[in-house]
Amino acid sequence: MDLRTLLRIGRVMAIVRGRDADAALRTVLALVAEGIELVEVSLTSHRAFDVLAQARVELGTGAALGAGTVVTADDTRRAVEAGASFIVTPGLGAGLDEAQRLDLPVLAGALTPTEVAAAAGRGATAVKLFPASLGGTDYLRALQSPFPQVPLVPVGGVDANSARDFLEAGALAVGVGAPLVGDAADGGDLGELRARARALLASVQS
Repeated sequence: MDLRTLLRIGRVMAIVRGRDADAALRTVLALVAEGIELVEVSLTSHRAFDVLAQARVELGTGAALGAGTVVTADDTRRAVEAGASFIVTPGLGAGLDEAQRLDLPVLAGALTPTEVAAAAGRGATAVKLFPASLGGTDYLRALQSPFPQVPLVPVGGVDANSARDFLEAGALAVGVGAPLVGDAADGGDLGELRARARALLASVQS
C-alpha cells in the first residue's frame, strides 16, 4: 500500500477513538461509505484490536485501515495481526521501529524540528505533526523551510474549518478525530457523523 499517495489524494485521515466497540466499528464503516478512505482506529479505543479485525473483514483486504496510538513493538505486531495496513504513532519509539522492521507504512508523530528530522531519518512514510493546534499553519510553514521534502500531516485540533488552511499551507493531508467523529464511536448519531464527513470532504476538496 502506497500510504503517501493515498494521503495526497484523499487529503483526510479520520481518527476513530471510542468507548463502544460496536459503535466504533459502525463509525469506521460509515466514514468509508461517505468517501473517507483512510481511517485510523486508535488503540486507546475499547477492544480496539477487535474493531480492527472486524473492520478488515467488512472492508476487505484493499482498504486503507490503520492502527493509531501505537507505542510499543507489541502494539504494532498485534495491530498487524488484526488487519492494520499502516501504523500511526504519537511519537518516536518502539512502535515505529517495529513497523519499519515489518516493512509497514508508518505515520510517525513529531513536533519539534529535531523530532521531524529523526522521524524522516528512521524511514517514516510521512510525519504526523502533533499537536498541530500548538503552532497552527504558521508553524507548519516554518517547518517546511528546513524540511521541504518531508510530507507533513497535521493532527490534533484540526476541524473542517482549519483543514483547508493546513492543506493550503502545504500539508500533505490532515488527520481529524473528535471534531469529525464526535460521539459516534461512543454510540452517538451516525446521521450527524455522515453529515460532518460530507462537510469535511467538501471543505478539503473545494
